[in-house]
This record gives sequence, C-alpha cells and structure tokens, in this order.
Amino acid sequence: MSLLDNVWVVLALKLGIAVVVVFAVALVIMFAELKVSAHMQHRVGPYFAGGRWGWAQVFAEALKFLQKEDLTPRDADRPVFRLAPMVSLLATFAVIVIIPLSPKLVAVDLDLGIFYALAAGSVSTIAILMAGWSSGSKYSLIGGLRAGAQLIAYELPLVLAVVGVVIQAGTMSMVGITEAQAQPLFHLGSVGISLPYVLAGQIVGFVIFMIAVLAELVRIPFDMPIAEQELVMGYLTEYSGIRFTMFLLGEYAGMLAMSAIAAVLFLGGYHFWGLNADWFGPFVLLGKALLLVFVMIWFRWTWPRLREDQLQSLAWRWLVPLGLANIAVTAVLKVVL
Repeated sequence: MSLLDNVWVVLALKLGIAVVVVFAVALVIMFAELKVSAHMQHRVGPYFAGGRWGWAQVFAEALKFLQKEDLTPRDADRPVFRLAPMVSLLATFAVIVIIPLSPKLVAVDLDLGIFYALAAGSVSTIAILMAGWSSGSKYSLIGGLRAGAQLIAYELPLVLAVVGVVIQAGTMSMVGITEAQAQPLFHLGSVGISLPYVLAGQIVGFVIFMIAVLAELVRIPFDMPIAEQELVMGYLTEYSGIRFTMFLLGEYAGMLAMSAIAAVLFLGGYHFWGLNADWFGPFVLLGKALLLVFVMIWFRWTWPRLREDQLQSLAWRWLVPLGLANIAVTAVLKVVL
C-alpha cells in the first residue's frame, strides 16, 4: 500500500503545497504593491535590493522584521496578545484549502464549500478583536472596536452577494459553482463560449462582494481601524517583529484568498474559453485572482479614507438593500427562466 493511498497523507500534502504557494504569491503581491504604487505616484520604487528591479526588497523587509525584538507590553494579556497573529494567519489558510484550482486539484471539495469559506474567513475578525483588546493600549482598543463594527457591518453585504450566486448556481460547492458557469451558451467552431456570472446577471453582486472584501481586509479606503493619523497604528500599535509580520502576511495572503474566491464565484474560476481546465486551470484561476489583487492595489493608492459615518452608511444604506434586491431579482429569474 502506497503512502499516497492514505487520505490523510494526501490531505497533508495538499495543505503543505497550499501553504507554500500562498506564502510565495503573498511575497509577489507585496513586491507588486511596492512597484505599482510607485508607478502610480511617478516614483521609482524598490530599485537596488537584489539588482536593477529591486526584486529582493520584500526579503530584505522580512529579514528586518525578523531581527526586531518581539516585545510584549507590560499590561497586555500575554496569551491572547501572542495568539492573535496566529489566528489571523490560520483564518486565511483555512479558506485557501477549499479553493479549487482545477476540477481535480482541490484539497477538499465540500458540499457547503462557500458557506465554510465565509465562516472561516470571519475568524480574522476575532483575531483583530483579540489584538485590540489584549494590547493594553487605548489606541489598540479603539482600533479593535472600530474593526469589530466595520467587519460586522460588511460581513452582511458579503454574504448577501454570495447568496445570489448560490441561487443561480443551485449549489454551495465551489467546484459546482465553477462548473455551473462553464455551461456553453453557443459555440465558435469547436470552442464552447460560456459567460461567467459577472456577465450573466451578477454584476451587482460582484461589485458588492469586492467592496465588502476591501472592508474585510481593512484596506484603504476602509482602513479606519488603523488610521495612522488618529490611532498610531490601531490594533497593530503594540506589535513588533515576527508578530507584526504575521499580521502583514495575513493581509496579503487574505487578498489572494478573497480574490480567488471572487474569481470562482463571479469570473468562472479555473475555466477559460478553449483551454483544458485540468492542465491550465491553476494558471487561469491565479491570473484572474491576481487581476483582482491589482484592482485592490489600485483602489488603495487612488481613494481617500472614508469617515466612520460614511463607512457605516455605505454598508447599511446602500450595500445591504442592493444585496437584498439582487437576491430577489435572481430568485425570480431563476424560477421564471
């Protein structure tokens, strides 16, 4: 009996590969943000580290953080303070494992896949609250409370946007949702042309989902929990060294994870016209996810930060009603058509 016949060995192998890939792509996204933001602001950006293009800048930054002293405030709740960065990373990896890279290349294909992804992703909210409450700092506490209010407000639009997709696909399986978008509407020669849900009735859900994801990741224009001008660094104020790096890595890995989920739900996942999903699926999905990551970077460096009242108003007055309307329209069309 081969080791690969053992389901637990195969699962552990898949998880290990997923972790390595996520870390590698997260480093690429960090470098991309440095270069893209520099280009948008007519700066050179990283240039010397590693050579002409500054490709080693992220490794230099990581080495810098690893060399810094790992401090714990005297008044902090030490176990909770130290555990919070780990919880933040674990939430991201818990989401990554159920994202299908191809019809067969998925760690676990759950029947309730998207439900699990939303539940696991929301654990990052707990990590931020843990960090804010346990730091023993008023800046961290205010940042944690802001984060709690923000993430609760935008969790609802996020779920409502997904419900429309689930109704249209008729399943909560991530593979099932992807395959539902692969049904061809017509053929050009031997190539079947299908429309992803973003072009087949879920454009409103897609916009709501991406706005809510930016808020969930606490990125500009939704970075009120950090707000350097007001809270020093918000819930991250008292963190240093490796624990600060873990939060930073969790943010960029979260960008990849949520972009991949958006690609599965709205952009057809690993399918693309004329390409074999078994062979090219991982590259197609990664390309779509990185395109959405670019949009997130673009938003960060072009939009001003929202005020707290504007942030809450956008969620409760606009996104929630639009999400409910999208569900109603999708349900009616699903029955009628």
